[in-house]
Order: sequence, then C-alpha cells, then structure tokens
Amino acid sequence: MKAKVYFSKQITPEKVVELYKAAGLELPGKVAVKVHSGEPGNQNFLTPEFWQPMVETVHGTIVECNTAYPGERNTTDAHRRTMIKHGWSKLFDVDILDAEGPDLELPIPNGKRIQKNLVGKDIKNYDSMLVLSHFKGHPMGGFGGALKQLSIGCASSAGKANIHGAGKPEEMWTTGQNAFLESMADAAESVVKLFDGKIVYINVMKNMSVDCDCCAVAEDPCMKDIGILASLDPIAIDQACLDLVYASDDSGRDHLVERIESLNGVHTVEAAAELGFGSREYELIEL
Repeated sequence: MKAKVYFSKQITPEKVVELYKAAGLELPGKVAVKVHSGEPGNQNFLTPEFWQPMVETVHGTIVECNTAYPGERNTTDAHRRTMIKHGWSKLFDVDILDAEGPDLELPIPNGKRIQKNLVGKDIKNYDSMLVLSHFKGHPMGGFGGALKQLSIGCASSAGKANIHGAGKPEEMWTTGQNAFLESMADAAESVVKLFDGKIVYINVMKNMSVDCDCCAVAEDPCMKDIGILASLDPIAIDQACLDLVYASDDSGRDHLVERIESLNGVHTVEAAAELGFGSREYELIEL
C-alpha cells in the first residue's frame, strides 16, 4: 500500500497543525520535537514563532544535538546561547540531547555502511517524536528533509562525525559521497526503530536555498515557496518533496536541482528505501 503524504500549498502555522492532524497519529507521552535551530547568521531557517502552534499542540520539547564542526552550535554552551538568541528558549522547553555524555548507541545490524549510530542520550527520555523539517538544498547531502533530520539531526556530535565518515570519524570530510549518503540512511533507520511507529514528519518547502540552515553564510532562496507536507513515512515525504521540485516551472528550479544532482542527493532516499523502513511510493493528498 502506498504511503499517504498530505499536502497544502498554503504555508501558515495553522496549516501545519491541520496537516499533522490529517496524518492521523496522535503522538503519545512525552514528545520530542526535532527542529533545526539555525546557525547564527543564517537567514532562511524557520523561526520558533512559525512552529509555535504545532509545538504547543503536542505539548512538545524542542530537541537538538551539537554539531561536529566549528561554529556557534558545536558545544552545549554555545548551542544554548544560540537557542536563546534565536528565540527557541523563550517559547519552549529546550533539550540539547547530547549535552552530557555518554552517547546512546543504537544498533544497525543490517546497515549498509555503519552498524551503530551515536545519538544524544537524552533521546531515551521521550515516548514519541515530531520531526519538523525545513526542506531545502544542502552543500553536502544535496538536500535536507526528514531523513537528514532523523540521521545527522539526532546524532550526537560524535555520531555526526561517524555518519559523515561512514563509520570512520577521522574521515568525516574525505569519505566517498555515496558512502556518506548511505550512512545517513542507516542512521535514520535506527531512530525510526527506536520510536517504533510513534513519529510524525512535517516538511515545509519554504525559503528554499541551495544551502542548509547550518550555513552561517547561505544563499538566498532560489525558488518560490511550494507548500507543507505531512506523513508517517520519512522516505515518502522526502520523495514527494523532490518530485514537487522537479515538477516546478519556477525559474530557480534548475539551480536547486543542480545542487541535488551534483551530490547525488536522491541516493539517500534510494538507500533508505532499500533498508525497508518506508517507501518511495506514495499518494499525495492535497488539503
């Protein structure tokens, strides 16, 4: 059976909540809300005010993990300052999952590239997860969506290096591209299995730059906004976003497509589908 992906061309905080409810899963217990906090200097990340009604609907806690590269989110203290600067801490409870070690090791027995994933240990304190993703390009992955949030997003600083290096953290900036993309798929699977069906995914196709929200200096958006998508399947929702980009007649489409294709971005989706924790086949339901 094809996965259901709900879609709206209208981009408002209220529409995010509507699509979440359409997805049909009321997240139980203590809800971790995975967002991208935004690197200071980045102008494209989605603000806490935009996400506020959605986070309040599930009574969630904002969760993030430290980065593996220099910047203003690579240590717990720096990341907490960024959370204050960007307004997350004013509106919500915030949990840096890898604020203190040791990391939680998630097994990936059938991983293509890595057999373990290191995530912030505080993730075990949550019963379910809401993955709020800003769909856009990415200078290493080609694009960023739900799969990237599950993998790189939930990985601790050490876990990020492990994924980038395809199991060899010391090679995090030199490993082969497909090995990195397959490692992301492996890592994403481990988080999906951890929450065992208790995850909802929302992708917002707004402010679509070729660069990620992790870039302090990022290109301005190159495409007009497309809409909001929601699903219980992280592979289907990312595939649907890619399809919407390719189907667009926007003048900036080719620039974003070039970024995705130059880094073989679709391979993350391909590898994830081969692992079997979702499907590239979906039904797009417009609301």
